[in-house]
Amino acid sequence: MTGAATPATYMRKAETALSAARLLLKASDADGACNRAYYAMFDAAHAALRAAGIELSETPIKTHNGLIAVFGQHLVRAKHLDAEHGIAFNKVQTLRLLADYEGGPISIENAAWAFERAEAFVTAIKGKFSL
Repeated sequence: MTGAATPATYMRKAETALSAARLLLKASDADGACNRAYYAMFDAAHAALRAAGIELSETPIKTHNGLIAVFGQHLVRAKHLDAEHGIAFNKVQTLRLLADYEGGPISIENAAWAFERAEAFVTAIKGKFSL
């Protein structure tokens, strides 16, 4: 990402990924929908952590697992967001890994679930952090 990685920048990326997930789901591309749903959550998590002052531009979180762990520790365990969002973030990451690297089929039902969870995740973060 070039330029300042602000909470708003990350939230725009999250919304773009969520829109792409919706389109891919409508096209019955379960793997693509899972990928984009996960990245909507990934970017929204970065936005939330930046908005909360936990992740700073000069010390970005560099791994997917690190992001999920910091998100869980500082936003879920600290009761800023419901535990269901942390659980969903983990499960959607698992689906994305299966879709992107394992080659096994992802059902359209699982992709729809991932999209719904990503949509709820992005909505919760937008509401909590006024993004």
